[in-house]
Amino acid sequence: MSDSTRLARNLVGAMVGAGVHDVVLAPGSRNAPLAFALHDAADAGLLRLHTRLDERSAAFLALGLTKVGATAAVVCTSGTAVANLHPAVLEAAHAGLGLVVVTADRPAALRGTGASQTTDQVRIFGGAAVFHDVATDADLADVRHSLADLPWAEGPLHVNVQLSPPLVPEDRWQATATTVESPFVRKGRKAPHQFELAPGPRTVVVAGDDAGPRARVLAQAGGWPLLAEPTSGSRTGDNPIRCYRLLLDSALGGRIERVVVAGHPTLSRPVTRLLEREDVEVVSVRPRGTWAERPFAVSRTVEAVRVATSDGGEWLDEWRAADRDVSRALDRLLAEEPDLTPYEVAGAVSRALPPGGLLFVGASSPIRDLDLMVAPYGVGDRRKVIANRGLAGIDGTVSSAVGAALGRPDSSRALALMGDVTFLHDMTGLVLGPREERPDLTIVVVNDDGGSIFSMLEQGAQGYADRYDTLFGTPHGVDVASLCAATRTPHLRVGSLPELEQALSMPNGGLEVIEAAVRRDNRRELDARIRALV
Repeated sequence: MSDSTRLARNLVGAMVGAGVHDVVLAPGSRNAPLAFALHDAADAGLLRLHTRLDERSAAFLALGLTKVGATAAVVCTSGTAVANLHPAVLEAAHAGLGLVVVTADRPAALRGTGASQTTDQVRIFGGAAVFHDVATDADLADVRHSLADLPWAEGPLHVNVQLSPPLVPEDRWQATATTVESPFVRKGRKAPHQFELAPGPRTVVVAGDDAGPRARVLAQAGGWPLLAEPTSGSRTGDNPIRCYRLLLDSALGGRIERVVVAGHPTLSRPVTRLLEREDVEVVSVRPRGTWAERPFAVSRTVEAVRVATSDGGEWLDEWRAADRDVSRALDRLLAEEPDLTPYEVAGAVSRALPPGGLLFVGASSPIRDLDLMVAPYGVGDRRKVIANRGLAGIDGTVSSAVGAALGRPDSSRALALMGDVTFLHDMTGLVLGPREERPDLTIVVVNDDGGSIFSMLEQGAQGYADRYDTLFGTPHGVDVASLCAATRTPHLRVGSLPELEQALSMPNGGLEVIEAAVRRDNRRELDARIRALV
């Protein structure tokens, strides 16, 4: 048996033993020993193997699997293949996800030379990942320790494996798993120390991405308004304020005296302005991820918060009453629009998500539209709404959604919501070979032929209209139906809310795309009218 075959098999055995049960492989020559070992392990039922042509897509597929609780790895060959993993590695680092990244490399003796497909892969991801450079079986000892710590990891693990010819095995591997205990004593996580908040100041709870149900529990216990993003994991029950980002710029928002912030809030400028106010006390619950420092001044950082006694319901009642009024006005405004709006698309998708369902949301406008339109969800209904909010990029969204659906096969339904630019940015996510497992996933693409989010920002002002489309709007004119046909993905285009609701109510099963055609030319004006409701 060659050294490379032995090293690859030992690494795969250690990965399986550490609970890595999903591996996404991008083809290559230098990673052939790993590929053969993975195939044998999959044949033995030790893991589920997914193959993708594009390394960036492969990495985000593994990321999507990881976001729903699977322990997943991506494996690729050397050279530029490794660089294509970088966006997913950065997203995992900032979201605090234990993604496993395995890269094949040339022997160290070839580093610094012009050898084919050879570059400096040592710590290529910088501080975004724990790094191991592996040349021999002896080097695997530290890797096993890092793999054993995956359940507690708050960032990616990068294993760079030096492989020398011969790169193909002489036999089949009777694959086995190698279980290695962590060198640290693990008796389960200790309950975090809970800081006790006294009643008194007018308080709101801001729940950003991945805040979790504790934010909801805290808001309920304190009798406080809950300003929860759709992917917070806490937007259930009676305390969430639907139109909070509109109300924050009202007199009611100006009366806030204290904020408890959890998770990673990134959607709303009004929330940012609230957290930066000098007259507001900010208590921060430490978030996951590489950079736990908040970008605003905080009075105190804690692991968890509890409430001494409830503040009573008057403050919350004021927010609920204002929210009801604004929500009704918003719904009337949208109903009077002659054309389908992005907000209505987001609302229809939210209503179509059943208990036990999964929704993956793209960055840019769709997640912000959803933020205003989330249907009321009950506590305990196990709806899972997620997005790549670590760095909030549009990279790999289709692949991440596919990975999430594959990693959560018991979902009552899997949906994805994204814009057209986000969809086009990851079209390779739809390229699934005939042997690949296809998820039951309905992707709703809000198509306004370009980047509408910029029209609502400073660069969308009338003074820049002569340059706007070239620099920001970027109309593409792509026929989405033809792109879907090229990958044999079922496609349906809709142009009205009834058509969309009917399409969502009749899923075909498997992977399918619903294209919702909306306008972009009136987006800035529509957004201004919505803000004027308060």
